[in-house]
Amino acid sequence: MTQTPGRLSGRKALVTGASRGIGRAIALRLAAEGAVVALGVRKAEDGEPLVAEIAAAGGTAVAVLLDVTDAASVATGVERAARPERRLDVVVNNAGLAGQTPLDGDERSDRAFERIFDVNVTGTWRVLRAALPFLAEGGRVINISSVSGRFGVPGQSGYCGAKHAVIGMTRALALELAPRKITVNAVCPGWVDTEMGRYGIRGYGKAMGLTEEQAFAAAGKMAPLGQVLVPEEVAGLVAWLASDDARNVTGQSIVIDGGQVMP
Repeated sequence: MTQTPGRLSGRKALVTGASRGIGRAIALRLAAEGAVVALGVRKAEDGEPLVAEIAAAGGTAVAVLLDVTDAASVATGVERAARPERRLDVVVNNAGLAGQTPLDGDERSDRAFERIFDVNVTGTWRVLRAALPFLAEGGRVINISSVSGRFGVPGQSGYCGAKHAVIGMTRALALELAPRKITVNAVCPGWVDTEMGRYGIRGYGKAMGLTEEQAFAAAGKMAPLGQVLVPEEVAGLVAWLASDDARNVTGQSIVIDGGQVMP
């Protein structure tokens, strides 16, 4: 899936959780392909360096304050992202949160479970509710789920449940928005070399008695292709889903994980 300069020229995109990891890579890729990108960030200083980097590369971006757990922040952030035309062509719900939620845990498990659902599920819902009036005919909605939305992981019922819910929401909204030719898809990455991914790999390594380096290698070997992904690979898939080439792809949960999960 090679980059096509200008493939998204003239389109306005909003990416939540854009300051780091997969979200950052997605914002860079969409901008490189010609989209005007609104970077959803929780603090202004989180977005400024990325805005500058995109501008230096010849792209256009603006940072908008957007905390997916705060309905007022979402409403204001989405409205600013849609300015001045009051239009959005692409919405990428990338903001996410992982963590351990053991069933036999204490109240910390309860709080973590609620927080994970609030960010991953309700946060996605809030953004799409706010974006609906601005979504252009033939627009694109891309929700970042996970391979954990396709199988279970012990001690992570909150994260797995939330990412399964994102897939269910994606399928329902694909049907609901089809009359407007708006496609809705979910992307389900496996292990990705990001801050969040490294956190998960360290936890896996600790449980298995492995160093971080050993755990990283073992995580890659979970997939037939034997590698941990880099964020740019996920960004490439998102850019394709945002393009005209994917105009008849909707309601899908597309796995990108080196072959670990095969439907």
